[in-house]
Amino acid sequence: MKAAELRDLGADELGTRERDLTDQLFRLRIQKSMGQLEAPGKIKVVRRDLARVKTVLRGKTKE
Repeated sequence: MKAAELRDLGADELGTRERDLTDQLFRLRIQKSMGQLEAPGKIKVVRRDLARVKTVLRGKTKE
């Protein structure tokens, strides 16, 4: 997902997406610790998406 797509979303939708990504990252870390993670690159993608969402959300709250 790109930052331009995120800017079009509202603050509520961004908050929901942030919670979803945080939960997904938690589950991926659990899978990694148990040795069941099939796509290690997925953690990197989710972390970056979460950072993008947080950045856009912070920009919207300052306005």
